[in-house]
Amino acid sequence: MYLATVRRSRPAPGDPAPAPRRRTAVGGNVLALGAVSLTTDVSAEMVTAVLPLYLVTGLHLAPAAYGLLDGLYTGATVLLRLVGGFTADRIRRRKAVAAAGYGLSAAAKLGLLATGGSAALLGLVITVDRAGKGLRTAPRDALITLSVPPQALGRAFGVHRAMDAVGAFAGPLVALAVLTVAQQAFDAVFLASFCIAALGLVILALFVREHRDHLPVRGVAPVRAVSARDAVRLLHDPRLRRLFAAAVLLGLATVGDGFLYLLLQRRADLAVGWFPLLAVGTALAYLLLAGPLGALADRIGRLPVLLTGYAALAGAYLLVDGPLDGRARIVAVLALHGLFYAATDGLLMALVTPALPDRLRTTGLALVQSGQALAYLASSVAFGLAWQAWGPTTATRTAAGAVLLALVTTALLLRRPAGAPASGGDAG
Repeated sequence: MYLATVRRSRPAPGDPAPAPRRRTAVGGNVLALGAVSLTTDVSAEMVTAVLPLYLVTGLHLAPAAYGLLDGLYTGATVLLRLVGGFTADRIRRRKAVAAAGYGLSAAAKLGLLATGGSAALLGLVITVDRAGKGLRTAPRDALITLSVPPQALGRAFGVHRAMDAVGAFAGPLVALAVLTVAQQAFDAVFLASFCIAALGLVILALFVREHRDHLPVRGVAPVRAVSARDAVRLLHDPRLRRLFAAAVLLGLATVGDGFLYLLLQRRADLAVGWFPLLAVGTALAYLLLAGPLGALADRIGRLPVLLTGYAALAGAYLLVDGPLDGRARIVAVLALHGLFYAATDGLLMALVTPALPDRLRTTGLALVQSGQALAYLASSVAFGLAWQAWGPTTATRTAAGAVLLALVTTALLLRRPAGAPASGGDAG
């Protein structure tokens, strides 16, 4: 259990002796949100683990076509991310907006059953599924930031992402078990995925608490409702503009997981039946490292840990075609890939949070996430085209170079100005 220390002020002379320092957990709300993400990730990763193989091997899509669908899987939700964040701040009901997103993704799992192998319909259903993710992500992250003190943000996101990683670890295993029992029927995976996603909705409804942080109090003037103009003014802040630019650069340099797994499967000559377990390897490394790296980020600064994660991603891309062979190649690439996620997933939001006013917290998080998602869409399409035009080796080496360039640029964008004090572990 990751704990945060709550310090009491020093008593005045004559006051009774203070109680010993009390240690409190990251909070029941963080754990409840982690349980929702764990369950939802089991559902999502069941589909994600088999989808690249289904598209490329089953539907025989070219790398460029797969890149477009992979980009849609994360990047085609920009507008709904912004709508979700803004709506959550305006109506002050983050839990309700998050629930709508989780529900949309659950319904999309049933939609997969109706595609009939059509790539066009599959793309539409994938877009709906990711629209649900776009709608829920910023409100969920805002609930996390409201559930802990600022100095524990890295720890809270680390605990949440570690629980999320448990789901990412279990999802491919569940998919593999369902495929085995159902004799390789993908429809059975999609139906089981829907049932598990519905369970996540139940956990959200019963155990996650809303933070009504701006509701009117008797005798106190009500806070003015958030407007679209307020949201636009967020980017007037130079600090937030730099964070937004860094998020976009890092998104442009990130290749979809499915591409990495397809390349690794081909280079390591891995049997097709074992393909879903590649995602398990990434999730295992993520699970083991997310909590400790979140706590480390609170101590030494979030930016150094974030940059270390992207350096690990560049290493993973290079090792796909590196000197290692067989199992050693698989273990090294997946370990670096898991380290990348553990060091970056959530930490960018922890970096952004101190730059946001409380009443626009969800909108600001959604804005940064949207920029990164749009960049990811462009990155997936570009990598698919590069693979098709230049071959996988040149494409992955180019991707590794892009990551290193984005890493250096991000370090320059977010470096602390000389003489500026560190705040909350946000700077390096």
